[in-house]
Order: sequence, then C-alpha cells, then structure tokens
Amino acid sequence: MAVAGFAPLGLWPLPLLSLTLLFGLLAQSPSMRNGFLIGLAWGLGFFIAGVSWVYVSLSVYGGMAPWLAALATFLFCAFLALFPAMAGALQARWRVSPALRALGVIPLLWGVTEWVRGWIFTGFPWLVMGYSQVPASPLAGYAPVIGVYGVSYLLALIAALLAWSLTGHGQRAQRSWAAVAIVAIGVGGHAMRGIAWTTPDGAPTTVALLQGNIPQDMKWQPEKTQATLEIYARMATASPAQLIVLPETALPMFESSLPDAYRDRLTSLGRQNNGDVLTGLPTGSPAGAYYNSVISLGSAPSQRYHKVHLVPFGEYIPLKAVWGWVIEVLHIPLSDFARGAIDQRPLAIGGQRVAANICYEDAFGEEIIRQLPAASVLINVSNLAWFGDSFAPWQHAQMSQMRALETGRMMLRATNTGVTAIIDAQGRMLASLPLFTRGSLSGEIQGYAGNTPYGRWGNAPVLIVWVGLGIVLLPAAFRRRP
Repeated sequence: MAVAGFAPLGLWPLPLLSLTLLFGLLAQSPSMRNGFLIGLAWGLGFFIAGVSWVYVSLSVYGGMAPWLAALATFLFCAFLALFPAMAGALQARWRVSPALRALGVIPLLWGVTEWVRGWIFTGFPWLVMGYSQVPASPLAGYAPVIGVYGVSYLLALIAALLAWSLTGHGQRAQRSWAAVAIVAIGVGGHAMRGIAWTTPDGAPTTVALLQGNIPQDMKWQPEKTQATLEIYARMATASPAQLIVLPETALPMFESSLPDAYRDRLTSLGRQNNGDVLTGLPTGSPAGAYYNSVISLGSAPSQRYHKVHLVPFGEYIPLKAVWGWVIEVLHIPLSDFARGAIDQRPLAIGGQRVAANICYEDAFGEEIIRQLPAASVLINVSNLAWFGDSFAPWQHAQMSQMRALETGRMMLRATNTGVTAIIDAQGRMLASLPLFTRGSLSGEIQGYAGNTPYGRWGNAPVLIVWVGLGIVLLPAAFRRRP
C-alpha cells in the first residue's frame, strides 16, 4: 500500500494509511520482540515491493546468476527492513503513557531511523516517506523549510495522531484535538505552497535534453561506440537550444579518447547557438584516477563536474581486500571511479549557473545545497537503463522533484532511457519523454536567485527538534517495568 503512494502511481494518501495501520499495531505491542517483528514484516513488504528492481541490474545487466541475484536482492531488502524493525523494537522500550508513546516516541524513532538509513554505509535514502508527498500533497509545502526528512516526520506524526485516535487510547476531547492538529498541519503546508522563497533571475534559457535510448547491453561494446557518438551528434545538431544536455556517460569513452573532430563539432554547435553542450563521459587525471563526469563544450571555456557521491559496488568497491571479488562477478564497466572534490562550484554555461549532479547524487538533499545560493538551476544526468522498465526511473524523478522544491530552483533531467524531464521550482513536472524512446525534450527554463530555509540550514532544524525530543523522552526508556 505504501509503495503505491510513490511515483509512478502517486497515490499520496496511501503511505499515510499504511503508517497509520503500522503505528496502531506498534502502539499495542507490549514487547521489543513483537515490535521488531512487526516492523520487520512491514519493512520486508515495503522494500521488496519498492526496490526489487535491484534484481534487474544484478542479473540482466550485471551478469550475476539469477539465483544469486535473487538472493542478493532479498538480503538487501532484508537489511533495509531492519530500520523500521529497529523503530518498532525501540518504541516498546519506552515506559510512558500510551499517548506519549504514540504521539512522541513512535514518530520520533521513525524519523530518526529513516535519516540514519540515508547516510549509514554511504546511505540509501530511496523511498523515504516524504518523497511520496511530492508534488500534490499539502505536506509538500514544508519541503523548502524542513526538507524531505521533515516532511517524512510530519507524515509520521499525522499517522500517529490517526492511530492514537482510532485505537481507543484518546478520549473524545483528545480525539478532537488530534483532528484539529492534523487539519492545522495540512492547512499550514497548503499555505506555505504560496510562499515564493526564491525569485526569477536573468533571462530565460532555451534547453534541449537528449534521451538517446542506447541499450545498456550495447552501450559499452567497442563496435557500437561510433554509432552512439553519431546518434548524439545528430540529435544535438537538430536541437537549436542555448543549453543542450546529454545523459550520464552518453559518450562511452574516456575524454582523452574522444576524437578531436567530434569534440570540435559539439563545441562549434554550442557556439553557434550562443550557448553550450553539456555531456557526460568518463574523465581521467594525470595521477591515473578516473571520474564519472560532465564537461561543457561551447561558448564558455570548457568546465567540468566530477561526481562526488559514488554508488558502492556500482562505481567503486569498498574495502577492496574483502569485496574485490565482486568485480569478477558483476560485469560493470568502470566500477572503480575516484570521488570528485566536495567544494566544486556551479558551471557557468548556457546563460545559467548550473549545479550539476550525476544519477544517484540527487537523492541527497544536503549535498545538492552545497552549490547554493550561487547556482541558478539544477541539472541531473543519469543512466537508469540498469533498472529496466521498473518503478526505479519514476521514483528517481520524484526525488528530483523534491530537490526542486527544497532549493526553489528548476531541475532538468537528461537520462539515457528516461525519465527525461523539465521540473519547475514548485516540484511540478512540466514535460517529460516516454521511457525507452529516443528523443529530444525542448523547452525554456528560468534561473532563480535567493535561497530557501532548507538551502541555508539543510537538515539541521529537524535534527535539533529530534535531539530536543530525545533529551526529554530518553529517561523514560530506562524506567523499570512496574
């Protein structure tokens, strides 16, 4: 039920209903063991339904044996299920009144465990509940202030209020107060949607986002390289925009191997349009390291951004002495990238100041805001062909919508197979290309100046609230049971 609240279905009230039922069960759980099992069962259902597309990348494109890919996917989902399981177990540890446990402890632990999941072992913030509220829910109005984890916490608090009211713990007057609190949260979020946190800056820019739809199993075959280069060159030539954006590793070769004639062709095209072409490709350094990068070609001097937040086992191998064998099992090209510097600045291209991010990086809001308020627009380049025709591309696009809301800036997405999209500063998807089609998405974008509260402070306000609640509630966790 909760997974249906996320893209592509987008039935945003369903996660609230799912959490209400879960919290109602937890509130009646007398032991840590029962709470752990209830949370684990919910987590297994949630993650197996929501992120089982990992199997496609491991088996279909990674070359792993189907049984081993299925086992690895299940173990991955089981690991993620430990976070709601821990929330379920720990809430039973508190010896407090039913109301305080339902309204204080359970939402707090839910929020904290989601946040921990977003950074531990480099983080996997996929399907954090707050994403399900973008862009239609009233709670989305809080995103520019408290970010996705704050929205997730408010969703959990509303679910806790509903569960507490429906399980008979509250008296009639208390239930009325719960209803008033829920309405107030919703009305507050709706009202905040009308606040313009950032303002338009400069002249609009014409853009073209190219979706090459190069099959993943053909992308890195040497005999297909020239055809891929020609596909993107023709598409770029047919797109007379100031800013032309190609996907992640659109050019399947190192920058040093890129033919001079081809580079000159794209550079001339950018200058001809009084703008730039931004393309993804691997780049190297004199020290021998190589990066997952985007580079600009055109009227401005060539600039580049190197990906900072790499995907474990997909882009680098952690603890090579232990996990080095994974390289032999998974047939993933270029699986040991180096990290880019965290202090990279926006790219001055196409008349905008572009905060570039590559694929999975836009799942981390606090990393995106590093380039604010200098950046006027956000651009994400991705290659989600690894996950086939699954929920993954749509779920990823929904995270881009959250980043647009959090920062008060438009987000452009250029992907190999989809979802290629233009997202406005309110998190609404203005236009997109169908999955697994070749095409160019053209439009006009507006840069923005200023900053949102989230852009200034990130997750700090939410964490401060949680720490305060934790200090108040923590002593009750160590009381003896009567």
